Amino acid sequence: MASLRLAFNTQKRTPPPLSKGLLPRYNLNKPKSLFLLNKAFSPNSTTLKIKGSSVSSALTPQLNESTLVNEEDERPLSEIWKEIQGCNDWEGLLDPMNSHLRKEIIRYGEFAQASYDSFDFDPHSKYCGSCKYRGAQFFEKLDMQGHVNYQISRYLYATSNINLPNFFQKSKLSRVWSTHANWMGYVAVTTNEEEIKRLGRRDIVVAWRGTVTYLEWIYDLKDILCVANFTNDPSIKIELGFYDLYTKKENSCKYCTFSAREQVLAEIKRLLDYYRGEEISITITGHSLGAALATLSAYDIAEMRLNYMDGGEYRTRIPITVFSFSGPRVGNLKFKERCDELGVKVLRVINVHDKVPTVPGIIANEKLQFQRYIEDKMSFPWSYAHVGVELALDHTHSPFLQPTKDLGCAHNLEAHLHLVDGYHGKGQRFCLATKRDIALVNKSCDFLRREYGVPPYWRQDENKGMVRNADGRWVLPERPRADAYPADTAHHVEQVLKNIAGSSQMEAL
Repeated sequence: MASLRLAFNTQKRTPPPLSKGLLPRYNLNKPKSLFLLNKAFSPNSTTLKIKGSSVSSALTPQLNESTLVNEEDERPLSEIWKEIQGCNDWEGLLDPMNSHLRKEIIRYGEFAQASYDSFDFDPHSKYCGSCKYRGAQFFEKLDMQGHVNYQISRYLYATSNINLPNFFQKSKLSRVWSTHANWMGYVAVTTNEEEIKRLGRRDIVVAWRGTVTYLEWIYDLKDILCVANFTNDPSIKIELGFYDLYTKKENSCKYCTFSAREQVLAEIKRLLDYYRGEEISITITGHSLGAALATLSAYDIAEMRLNYMDGGEYRTRIPITVFSFSGPRVGNLKFKERCDELGVKVLRVINVHDKVPTVPGIIANEKLQFQRYIEDKMSFPWSYAHVGVELALDHTHSPFLQPTKDLGCAHNLEAHLHLVDGYHGKGQRFCLATKRDIALVNKSCDFLRREYGVPPYWRQDENKGMVRNADGRWVLPERPRADAYPADTAHHVEQVLKNIAGSSQMEAL
């Protein structure tokens, strides 16, 4: 079967040619102008359709110098990227907030946001549950100028035939693109040489889609821990719903013949083999349930030893970093400790008023002094622990946001990115450090103060995607079918299994 492959635009390597009908080549080197507003805000200004991320618009009020501050770290990112990726657990970078780290948190948050903005959740569309854009045009269609130096290498899917009914989106029509699959996110890789130089390495990104609705999916969780089965240690456990979503497959569906787990492991293996010998990082991001999948897949990649590369007489460990937004707890204390042992670095960005990061594990969690005792000695079945370092933000500190009792606002990803932009450290005044458009906060919620004149829930497809055909009739155009999976997925899955078998034998010796 034809694969969803990149036409990698690099100077150093020439990848295998694309199969016919797959992702077309396009030039990432063409610069795009970034529109920034210079005139004062007026309620009569023309409303722009904002697709993407870090841009200013006519919806944005003029911000005076007291609201905009930017304390720049003058060191190039290429020199300190390992610290920014968490090699020292972000010590000294969060309070006060390092300018490079702030930009990187926002940048990776926008990768996660893209999985929402590109997802078709219209139940009246036969494409409901799929991605609206082809991989080669993904970041361009979303007008994400700051991300076009990456290219999508494959899409990720999961079977909807598991007990999470409020997470999956299904069409109400009889003829649909797939009766079993939902699009779950994507894998992307830096392909622009200038961006690789700026970052100091080639970056592989995995972005997991979160939930279109807010708390409904939380009610689906059974709060049951199950053995992870990624290792021989039965004491490492994760929440059953996350495990099923990550590992289940549907043989009758071409998109879910391989589980989400097999898809991501195979693609990471393929990319690491292809770019062997280069300086590489693996960065995984997600919001809400997507944050849970980000943590779980990061652990899995490390547990499978995929991030260890042979280099002659020594082995190099590729850093694995998770930028998690509004994520729930994923596993028990043993799971947390194993992530630490494997060197998985997780930065959890939360809003203290958001409820999702408090579950599961309301009774027994990492804040309980005797958690280890009740987990080891009492075999308490509902003991959970967060992984990594927490960056706790408070939306009441932003002068741009209105008081609200809507829990969805506190959970909103764009609101989190706004809070990161204004955060400088504990006890510091909220001041925007970049020109990130505050109108983006109201993209899918009603959170900005009314005086800014930004309508709530403003982001939508023009005419809900309907276009006029040659006969002048309004129709929903056909979308090119995305490839289910690369033809060599089974090969790379097999290589992953051989890799872990070889590692286990070495440990036994």
